[in-house]
Amino acid sequence: MSWTVFPARSFAQHAADWDRLHASGPATSLLAADFVAPLVEQFGREHDLLAVWREEETIGAMTVVRQTRRGAWATLQPAQAPLGLWLQRPGLDTEKLARSLPGALPGFALIFALTQVDPFLMPRPADGPCTRTLDYIDTARVTLDGSFDDYWAERGKNLRANLKKQRARLEREGIATRLHIDRDPQAMAQAVTDYGRLESSGWKAGQGTAVHAGNAQGRYYQAMLEALAGRNAASVYRYYFNEQLVAMDLCVEDADSIVVLKTSYDESVPGNWSPTLLMREEACRALFDAGRFARLEFYGRVMEWHLRWTDEVRTMYHVNYYRWPGLRRLHTMLEQQVNARRRPATTPTTSL
Repeated sequence: MSWTVFPARSFAQHAADWDRLHASGPATSLLAADFVAPLVEQFGREHDLLAVWREEETIGAMTVVRQTRRGAWATLQPAQAPLGLWLQRPGLDTEKLARSLPGALPGFALIFALTQVDPFLMPRPADGPCTRTLDYIDTARVTLDGSFDDYWAERGKNLRANLKKQRARLEREGIATRLHIDRDPQAMAQAVTDYGRLESSGWKAGQGTAVHAGNAQGRYYQAMLEALAGRNAASVYRYYFNEQLVAMDLCVEDADSIVVLKTSYDESVPGNWSPTLLMREEACRALFDAGRFARLEFYGRVMEWHLRWTDEVRTMYHVNYYRWPGLRRLHTMLEQQVNARRRPATTPTTSL
């Protein structure tokens, strides 16, 4: 029973093993090889590693890791990945796996951090002598159970009334709304181009963080969406006012859930319209009516608008695994000293 490490750039050579392991546990598309491979290709660095744990000839765990500072490693965590890149077979002890990993990593690794874990997929462990968990963010979901009309009746009166008024006004002004859903892999390149055009019309363009076809983000989303759409596991939602594209969602899907990865809208639309909320209402109706998925997941930090759509909120977490108990005590003491010098004190939201 041991870990073996490979350059993360060789991920494609191990993708079949990754997918077999992925199929043995919670099968979220956020951890499928088709999702991970373009992440590593576009956002990986030279010294990132793929670690594989075997018991005899059976692979029990795989992860993509990066050194975050001297003596400290963590799961690779690009901003485009909602979950830390860690897979393991059900029934294995995560703490034993994670604590044994530093011994296989270059240099003298002391801490390994498993980042951005969903408690729905991996229950949060108790803190222990060599284990420490930290809150990451609260995230929201909608359970797609029953009818849309029943779900909608439970939403706040202000939300329902506001969107009803907007639809009445759009009709008076002769503006027809239209929701278009695309799952064709050959349509994903244009989808990323269209999405980039929307995002580049807003504040992200000024910060240089907007998606567009020519940057790493655009290349990532195109490759990932094309691969997942090729097996009916990705979708793009476009929303129109007449022929004007005003909002988009980029989504990935698995057997039970659909995840909204990215949302953007045309910021030139007058402020008295809410194209994203109008799209979300029609998209939710379509999802309830289709009955294909059990959950609609957002995975981003809970915002005020999420709470208009659901009261289902859970806390994602990080876990620090220390090579020895004394390291955990020292790390905690140093962090407390740093926090004591801050005014006001803040709760840490990152693992390392």
